[in-house]
Amino acid sequence: MLWSLIKILIFIALIAAATLGAGYLLETTGGVQVTVGGVEYTLGPLQSVIAVLLLLLAVWIFLKLAALLVAVLRFINGDETALSRHFDRNRERKGFKALSEGLMALASGEGRVAMSKAAKAERYLRRPDLTNLITAQAAEMTGDRRKAEEVYRRLVTDERTRFVGVRGIMKQKLAEGDTETALKLAERAFALKPKHEETQDILLRLQTEKEDWEGARKTLNTKLKTGTLPRDVHKRRDAVLALSEARGVLDEGQTIEAREAAIEANRLSPDLVPAAVLAARSYVEQGKPRYAVRVIKAAWQAQPHPDLAAAFAAIEPDEAPKARIKRFGTLTKIHPDHRETRLLLAELNIAAEDFPQARRSLGDLAEKDPDQRVLTIMAAIERGEGSSDTVVKGWLARALSAPRGPQWVCENCHNIQSEWTAVCTNCHSFDTLSWTTPPASATPSTTGVEMLPLIVGSIEDKRDSSPATQGAPAAAREVPDAEVVVPEPSGRADGAAPSGGSATKGVEEAAKPDAEPGKK
Repeated sequence: MLWSLIKILIFIALIAAATLGAGYLLETTGGVQVTVGGVEYTLGPLQSVIAVLLLLLAVWIFLKLAALLVAVLRFINGDETALSRHFDRNRERKGFKALSEGLMALASGEGRVAMSKAAKAERYLRRPDLTNLITAQAAEMTGDRRKAEEVYRRLVTDERTRFVGVRGIMKQKLAEGDTETALKLAERAFALKPKHEETQDILLRLQTEKEDWEGARKTLNTKLKTGTLPRDVHKRRDAVLALSEARGVLDEGQTIEAREAAIEANRLSPDLVPAAVLAARSYVEQGKPRYAVRVIKAAWQAQPHPDLAAAFAAIEPDEAPKARIKRFGTLTKIHPDHRETRLLLAELNIAAEDFPQARRSLGDLAEKDPDQRVLTIMAAIERGEGSSDTVVKGWLARALSAPRGPQWVCENCHNIQSEWTAVCTNCHSFDTLSWTTPPASATPSTTGVEMLPLIVGSIEDKRDSSPATQGAPAAAREVPDAEVVVPEPSGRADGAAPSGGSATKGVEEAAKPDAEPGKK
């Protein structure tokens, strides 16, 4: 504000001085005499001022012409001048115009046009960090993978574009299926930019595919620190990696390390069934059955599972069937109405040869929610209660065409696996397996399995109207005895029954043609 006031005062002072000077010249007599070529010129005061101004203008024009001459000489010599800057600005304007046209062509899917514009922009701008990227992406768009890789390699040589070049080559190797090279490039890209989310995900996927569980856990921790992964998801996936690491150590025979890793995996995620099973086994080997019971109870509280029941049975492998039923009350009272609890009680009572109680434990699952395991247990109950071979085989025939029941199913590709793994064997997705019932196929079987209940035998034995067979669902007709294949219960990935005496064993005896009805 003060400076503005000072400038205004100076301007007013200059105007006043000029006015006083002009008035003084007008009032002054005489003038300036100038002799040129023997001729004498007399100039008045005002004419003298004009002459001086014209002389100053001539001197200024002369100096400008001299400066222009010097600038031309410097331009010819290659020095930077105002003239060179003018041409540079013109060239830069054309270059950025070509660059913008190349970006528009790339966005429009015109790969060859984008490459042409990028080459033009490179001639004008000489900025390979900008133009090479457009060229590489345009080459990929047109299918020229060799050209794209060549450009990406040029980008790697520049420190400013090294990450872009490494990432581009990494994606090319992934598309070619060269996961070994892609993993090395992903590690390099991750070292250049640890916070890049896509690189983190690719590196984590490749590490899990190669079963580098330790490296995958480090990558997962980086995702947590950089905020690209929620804390609860990190905790679950870290437990999955710890469990996979424990299994790997167990395969190598390092028992102590395997125990510690298994317990760590269960601590990170108590509801992870495979981790709970492995931790329980570790505690049993250490002679700590109470810890094993506590681990299995916590996992059963979250989700009843047949593998948990098998691990619980392994705590006391030699106990009597009646004692086992009593001990299993610790689990069965947690979710008494759960489907897995009812199946577990039925198998335990079959092992104890209490077939009526096994039927009561199974309830109406055979009618409302039948699957291979339920129907196989029903066949064992029928055999234990003395039903004929026709009735038993009728249940087994139904089991062949029944749904498989809960399995380890990939949430990404719906692939069914016999046992849990950290990575899906089909789509290689990480931590996508869940214990659930796979969707039933609506396509009729080409082998005619659905007709087996009619061919093999009737579930309701018309020749025997004993109370043991009352209430069982009936098939269309009864046929004489025939051979039948006994399916394994689908509720357990490893085929082991937790109760010590499995339903499968009873069904195998039931399928024997010479077995005596009611023999136990």
